[in-house]
Amino acid sequence: MKQQIDILAFGAHPDDVELSAAGILLAHKAKGYSIGIIDLTEGELGTRGTVETRYAEAKKSAEILGLSARVNLNLGDGRFQNTPEEQAKIIEQIRRFRPKIVLCNAPSDRHPDHGRGSKLVADACFFSGLRKIETEWEGEKQEAYRPEFVYQYIQDYFLEPDLVIDVTEFVNTKIECIKAFNTQFYSPDSKEPATPISGEHFFEYIRSRMSGLGRFIGAQYAEGLICTRTPGVKDLFDLK
Repeated sequence: MKQQIDILAFGAHPDDVELSAAGILLAHKAKGYSIGIIDLTEGELGTRGTVETRYAEAKKSAEILGLSARVNLNLGDGRFQNTPEEQAKIIEQIRRFRPKIVLCNAPSDRHPDHGRGSKLVADACFFSGLRKIETEWEGEKQEAYRPEFVYQYIQDYFLEPDLVIDVTEFVNTKIECIKAFNTQFYSPDSKEPATPISGEHFFEYIRSRMSGLGRFIGAQYAEGLICTRTPGVKDLFDLK
């Protein structure tokens, strides 16, 4: 059965999308667009938690977000590369869900998987439009398909955004989605090792980052995107 999803967000690890673009997904879900997430890996090399807890946490977050689908490709945390074989696994999902918009990791970031994942997904989106690259899903040959837009979200490093989206109404739900990954973030009862994102004040940082992006457009909170090609509008007054 074919299932079209309007916005398909890719993350190298479970929680990448939640940390960086959950507000964007929630804002568009509220307008009636369908949303989905593809996790490239199980996050198995993470300092805290286990593969099993990451799956359970990803499921909980998906329910909060109201996702139409969430898929884990298990490409290998810290090990995946931009190869034709791994591109094909992403192409299968692009042709399966036929998103109009794809979101992916930052082009450069603290974690090497983020930049590598960004390039892998962007390349796969292009190759997905080539009919001579053949893929199958559930025994059926897939038709070539290329998303209209690919945007990269901003993660640990601050990268200058090309556009920002007002997510003020959804900031609390975004934080709830992030907290669904409870093994990864602050818990006073946790016995797990400390990490750069597990401190008590990390959520203040998230809100501060979003507040800074919101300032560009006079919004309380926003999330930013980097464009892989120049966007256009029909009317200058559509811009804030």
